[in-house]
Amino acid sequence: MIKRDIWIKLIKDSLEFKLPEITERDINIQELPIKRAVTIIGPRRAGKTYLMFQVMKDLLGKNIEKNRLLYMNMESDLLIGCDLTDIRNLFQIFYEIYPENKNQKVYLFLDEIQIIPEWEKFVRAIIDSENIQIFISGSSSKLLSKEIATGLRGRTIPYYVYPFSFREFLRAKDFKIETYLSTSQKSILLNHLGKFMTGSYPETVFFEDGKEKILREIIDVTIYRDVVERFNVKNIKVLKLLLRNLIASNYFSVHGFYNYLKSMGIKVSKNTLYSYIDNFSDAIVLFTLRKYSQSYKKKEQTIPKPYFVDNGLLVINGIESRGRLMENAVFMELIRRGFSTENDLFYFDSQKEVDFVMKKGEKITQLIQVCYDIDDFRTKERELSALVRAGKELECSDMIVITYDHESSEEYDNYLIKFVPVWKWMLEFPDFFTHASIFSGPQGRWH
Repeated sequence: MIKRDIWIKLIKDSLEFKLPEITERDINIQELPIKRAVTIIGPRRAGKTYLMFQVMKDLLGKNIEKNRLLYMNMESDLLIGCDLTDIRNLFQIFYEIYPENKNQKVYLFLDEIQIIPEWEKFVRAIIDSENIQIFISGSSSKLLSKEIATGLRGRTIPYYVYPFSFREFLRAKDFKIETYLSTSQKSILLNHLGKFMTGSYPETVFFEDGKEKILREIIDVTIYRDVVERFNVKNIKVLKLLLRNLIASNYFSVHGFYNYLKSMGIKVSKNTLYSYIDNFSDAIVLFTLRKYSQSYKKKEQTIPKPYFVDNGLLVINGIESRGRLMENAVFMELIRRGFSTENDLFYFDSQKEVDFVMKKGEKITQLIQVCYDIDDFRTKERELSALVRAGKELECSDMIVITYDHESSEEYDNYLIKFVPVWKWMLEFPDFFTHASIFSGPQGRWH
């Protein structure tokens, strides 16, 4: 049981805590007119805590008293063993210290809540009985999604936080985005783009000299805390080999990797390998992209393409291909824009591959090819012929090629194909990236 004096210390510390300077994220969390929890989900070190601080700063800017805001990091070493009874005691003590808050709206921020057993019962009770807006964060997509669906019964709005987008990266570097760029501005922007392509975890952006050390630490924490401990993984050697091979692969076949391990005399079942891949996905570091097919069964039987939440995880493991890094960055930008590998984002391969296929309802809406350098005639021919072949088969005429810095339009086989620089494509959608109050704008999805 967490002692009373510990809770008092943490409550008082929370009220005295001076919020740090932050780089504003392009995630607009609304103040809800109805009783719902706000859930912030993302991988470790992506900025979930700082997004909470961003919300708190905005509330203080609206003249809400600081003693109506309570932030708790549930991973504090002072809270080891914290359970449902303890967290209920927290609120009783909070109201004892600040009884005036009983008659006012309170804002509660619980960081990394997934480590508290049956946390969803506490959240549901708070939503039902108190005048409280609750914000919770977690580093596990499946754990939180499952418990939200069952325990909270749809009474939440989830927001997903990933490492910096390119727009956020430029903001962190104090680079002002303008419609028209001078030669020197363009040069600086491309220099920032090159650094962005090597990873954009917030810490690595601000502490470039320690980037390698930070990334190795993130991998270690992800493997040991978010996968090994949480999912009780026994075969750590296989887990590490699996991660290394996922990172090195453009496509990943469990069957092929199983045979590789077998040739090395390592015994492990295919089901175990599938579960390990799920574990990395649950920790929100790995995404698997399937080939598009109208048949759900055929789609699930295709060999997936692995993508990672941040290019830094690729670079630190020896991936230097500019094309691979750019493709991974484009994939993550599509994820930030709300596309899902379950429903509306795929690749396509009909003798020639198209990197990304976007779908809305039953209609294919856009085809994207990613090509770092389009100057070589044979490369250009390969990319365009693949797009047109897929466009004819999938009945889609909206096709673009994302390049590093080439921009034009070209007719090919009676289709108009646009070439767009990756930096310009990643800075699109000004209406989506609004800098209004954090409590404005239609961000978030109802679940």
